Amino acid sequence: MTSRPKLLLAGHLIGGLALWAACGHAALADVPKAQIRGEIDAELRRQLEQAVGRADAAPANRFEARRRARSAMEAAQALLRSEGYYQPTLQDDVEGEDTPVAVVAVTPGRRFVLGETTVTWVAPAPDAVTEQVVTKDLALTPGEPGRAADVLAAEGRIVASLSREGYADAKAEPRRVVVDHASFTVQPNFNIASGALVRLDGIQVRTRGSTNPDWVAGLAPWKAGDRYDPEDVAELERRLLDTGVYDGVNVSLAAPDQMTPEGLRPVVVGLSDRARSLLEAGATYSTAEGVGVDVFQTRFNRFGRAATVKYGGRYASIDSRLGGEVSLPHWRKPGRTLRLSSYLVNEQTDAYDRSAVSLNADLSQRIGKTSFFTYGLGVDAGQYTENRFDPITQAPITFDRDLAIVTGRAAAFMDRSNDPLDPTRGYRLYVSAQPTAVAGEDTVLFLKTEGQATAYLPLQDGAKTVLAGRARLGSIIGGEELTVPSDRLFYSGGGGSVRGYSYQSINPRLPDNTPRGGLSLFETSLEVRHDIGAKFQAVAFLDAGAVGFQETPNFNNMRYGAGVGVRYKLPFGPVRADIAIPLDKREGDSNFQLYISIGQAF
Repeated sequence: MTSRPKLLLAGHLIGGLALWAACGHAALADVPKAQIRGEIDAELRRQLEQAVGRADAAPANRFEARRRARSAMEAAQALLRSEGYYQPTLQDDVEGEDTPVAVVAVTPGRRFVLGETTVTWVAPAPDAVTEQVVTKDLALTPGEPGRAADVLAAEGRIVASLSREGYADAKAEPRRVVVDHASFTVQPNFNIASGALVRLDGIQVRTRGSTNPDWVAGLAPWKAGDRYDPEDVAELERRLLDTGVYDGVNVSLAAPDQMTPEGLRPVVVGLSDRARSLLEAGATYSTAEGVGVDVFQTRFNRFGRAATVKYGGRYASIDSRLGGEVSLPHWRKPGRTLRLSSYLVNEQTDAYDRSAVSLNADLSQRIGKTSFFTYGLGVDAGQYTENRFDPITQAPITFDRDLAIVTGRAAAFMDRSNDPLDPTRGYRLYVSAQPTAVAGEDTVLFLKTEGQATAYLPLQDGAKTVLAGRARLGSIIGGEELTVPSDRLFYSGGGGSVRGYSYQSINPRLPDNTPRGGLSLFETSLEVRHDIGAKFQAVAFLDAGAVGFQETPNFNNMRYGAGVGVRYKLPFGPVRADIAIPLDKREGDSNFQLYISIGQAF
């Protein structure tokens, strides 16, 4: 009920903006330059009116109207010829004395159609198989309308097809198009110079940085002697850009005069390194999470293979850590990244305190441009002070444990949205599984699983209004509430889950108001995002979440939060500010929460 007035307001705002845009357009282009007269089908009339264009105001006199009519007739004739009307009848005229109007009378005549298309090869011709393949890409069917755009597009397709088949130097020579007024046909005659078939050699790396040329050669999706394929060249460029250590990457086929005695052509790779080192420092403050200070040093393109080394520390009220990590892109296989990390961690939350050393190794394999799967192993060893609830005695308890935890990790992420920071259509899917073994003062085996789906639906043309939704499920199988380490239990509440509540505060609580971790989780969010002008966006949202003590989510514990926000759009993504209130406020909950970050909430 609380979100309905906001949705109604958004609807009125959308209508007002549409009316404003229509009025603004009318003010800028008030009248057509000339009126189109004649018996013409609706689509051709629309094209003619678009070709003629509009003016800010009506002509001031008959002389101006005559000038507009002649100009409009020339534009109409050019449009008709491009659409296959080669025998039109056009007449420019001016109507009216005091308020003259420019007029173009149009009789399109018979539309010419395509005849047989011929392709003449400028020696040397491509091989017979390639000739057959690329000729099919013409896609010009006799009897179809003889549109100039279709003829030009067909010529472009045949050159592009030759390039894909290995003829990298293919080009179009001047074409000859015969317009036969007796048979009402348009007969394209293409003259195509395919050039010689190109087979690839090795890679020539040109850089002032420390990149190892042998490492770059290992990223190439071809072998010496393979046919040239522009997609392969583009893929090598993508792989190098994915590393994030270069300011500029240029991958191109070497000139014909650099051909080897064996008739092979190398590929030239130009690399421009970004700054070798970056020092980052930051500070945050939140009424819910306190003060945080970060200082990290990042070094790029290490070891001659685009590796990144990052080390430093963070001091914060909830999560402090000191250590570093190494990222090795394209490790033993293109698209695969090896990440090694080691941190000393100190967490101080309402539910538990943890002091531990954390060691992790993960392999991430990219699939396509935006999807990946990850698998790895983590080892944590340290001391836990846990505030728990004994389900047998129904009493809160606090105990200390020294634990060693080995965690296997497997996850997959599929992104079919149109933008990583500001999606307006598509969806994303994420699933993970973490088999975990705990040793020390307790021994336990369990499996932690999670899944999340988000979807984005534009409600208006141009995605001025977008409906966004998110659902997340989690379950711990095989463990019990008291034996699973506190940091592996589920908690909810805060900017990344249910807004309006502070960190971990969605959870059921102990008698002293301490959050109680759970074995299952359910979260969902719904947002309506509406653009206001070019730079701003207004958002209304409703979040909900529940934490349960069984393996399956308990929807009886649902908590709701609602709020509004604003986005300011920058070239790299939106900056967001959200204010939310808890709809099921309990003792200890704030009246509202404020969140500021980069990118959409999900």
